[in-house]
Amino acid sequence: MTLMISTFKRALSVLALGVTLPFASIAQAAEWPTDTVRMVVPYAPGGTTDILSRKVADLLQQQIGTVVVENRPGAGSTMATGQLARGGRGADHTILMASPGHTIGPVIYKNLPYEPVKDFKFIRNVIEIPNVMVVPADSPYNTVEEFIEAAKTKEMTFSSAGVGSSIHMSGELFKTMTDTQMTHVPFRGSGEALPALLSGDVDVSFENMPTVLPHIKSGKLKALAVTSAEPSPYLPDVKPLSKIGADLGLGDFVTTAWFGLIADDKMSDQAVETLQTALDKVTQDQSFKDFVAQIGGEPATEEGDAFRDYVEQDVQRWQRVAGQAELQ
Repeated sequence: MTLMISTFKRALSVLALGVTLPFASIAQAAEWPTDTVRMVVPYAPGGTTDILSRKVADLLQQQIGTVVVENRPGAGSTMATGQLARGGRGADHTILMASPGHTIGPVIYKNLPYEPVKDFKFIRNVIEIPNVMVVPADSPYNTVEEFIEAAKTKEMTFSSAGVGSSIHMSGELFKTMTDTQMTHVPFRGSGEALPALLSGDVDVSFENMPTVLPHIKSGKLKALAVTSAEPSPYLPDVKPLSKIGADLGLGDFVTTAWFGLIADDKMSDQAVETLQTALDKVTQDQSFKDFVAQIGGEPATEEGDAFRDYVEQDVQRWQRVAGQAELQ
């Protein structure tokens, strides 16, 4: 009798375990995030990365809970990226809005304490945007041809959001391909670089479209060209550098900026999957689509391994540009 009771109890235990396990799995899957998610912006407030991050964070927290944006500018985004790579306390709840600075920095800065591909989890690419060659409204140059002609006889200045940004590298590429005299003037972000451009303290910039589009439309800046392969639907009358400058040595000039979320490579797969699912909903939100259109961007779709491959190819591209500009 005792043996029968013991066997019956064991059977009940096994049955209970079988019933409990699925619920335990569900509970475990719902655990992340268990704390505030921090979205790091590796540039100063006011630039494209900052503007985009705040919009994404606002919609993302409707899916996963509180998301706080933190600006950590410095060294062309490599300072904040290095902090992310080191992980530490709260690493599983920290994400970073990466951009071409993530792939350019390791090309021009030696001995960085991280590798741009293997040291990170690649969550999802969010948007891509072209840069725009812009000059102040009172600039005497109205065309790319006029600017190049002048820059061959006197030294020009071009501003950027920092050393290693796509804005910086676009300027260096232009300088190299046209054999012109141009001095780079770096700032700690587009929010700081823009006033210098608007006031005429610098001659030109190859800025991200979202930063300068309102000022182009208001007449405070003149757009000479876009850096994408095709005209932008948001500036349909402004031609690509590669097409208007084919006879000027710019036939291969194509650069675009991407913006996507990455994390320390120790972030759990479950956290990554949760973020990817939430970001899919964010990018399908009509207010986000309207926002992307308003800033002149195009939606991106790469996530996980596809995003990793995209970033790896970007590293290779900027290595070629850095070599041409003798920045390595």
